[in-house]
Amino acid sequence: MSDTKAHVPVLLAETLAALNINADGCYIDGTFGRGGHSARLLDALSPQGRLIVFDKDTAAIEEAKQYFSGDQRLQLRHDSFANMARLGTEQDLFGKVDGVMLDLGVSSPQLDEAERGFSFSRNGPLDMRMNTAGGETAAEWLAHVEKVELVRVLRDFGEEKLAKMIAAKIIQYRTDNVLETTQQLAEIVRSCYSPQYKGVHPATRTFQAIRIHINQELDDLVQGLNDAFELLAIGGRLVVISFHSLEDRIVKRFIRDTQVSHTPKHLPVIEQTTPYLKSVSKLVRPSDAECEENPRARSGRLRIAEKVMP
Repeated sequence: MSDTKAHVPVLLAETLAALNINADGCYIDGTFGRGGHSARLLDALSPQGRLIVFDKDTAAIEEAKQYFSGDQRLQLRHDSFANMARLGTEQDLFGKVDGVMLDLGVSSPQLDEAERGFSFSRNGPLDMRMNTAGGETAAEWLAHVEKVELVRVLRDFGEEKLAKMIAAKIIQYRTDNVLETTQQLAEIVRSCYSPQYKGVHPATRTFQAIRIHINQELDDLVQGLNDAFELLAIGGRLVVISFHSLEDRIVKRFIRDTQVSHTPKHLPVIEQTTPYLKSVSKLVRPSDAECEENPRARSGRLRIAEKVMP
């Protein structure tokens, strides 16, 4: 498992510091990816410590089984972190977890494998599913989606200003062709932009939007944050790395809104007070040195909050 050992995730040192690790504690990594954060977290845990990892991606879970085989501190769950409440019910963990970390978006291996269909820079099938064991692929969805819905997805999840034009081009293209590869989709989007356009690749926002829709990423994030809040012990940390403004806004608002009103379903109310999340620091961004070494880190944003009582 040299690839896993060599993989250095975004904001690694900052994430570990943010978790304020208790060596004997219980932690959840909601997005295992290729295990960079998990491996370092396990290094900081004692034999009594515990780490539970989630990932939708079958390949990620299989790699975790191989890399962490025999480590009794680790529990693997092939599932979305949006189902953390199920874990809490099964194992009586509500109010007992010391830290939850989420590293959102697509992992480097997913981007680098053309057959996964996440990257417009590598030609492959239009899949985009994080969990390839089931669900509709991007190609299948694009083959039947109505124009109005496609425009909504491109606008809401990609913040794409040319959403109407791109949607119309996709609908037009599929009437006479089978849209099934990342290269086909990237070229359709590129044709909507001026040849003089300078900026991020024209297909960036479209690919992001379709990927988010196919994997229900924002819905999962909202549910996962709520579940994480209820699982955390008082003093427990929520640590989230996001890579675009849609995710970051959801995390920021969630932290803020718990201070206004949040009544956990599984925790006792003591003297009419309820816990809430308190920001531990300002937004953390990768250093220039990290961005130079790993350009994919550039858009990383880390938010840290601690569950406290009034």
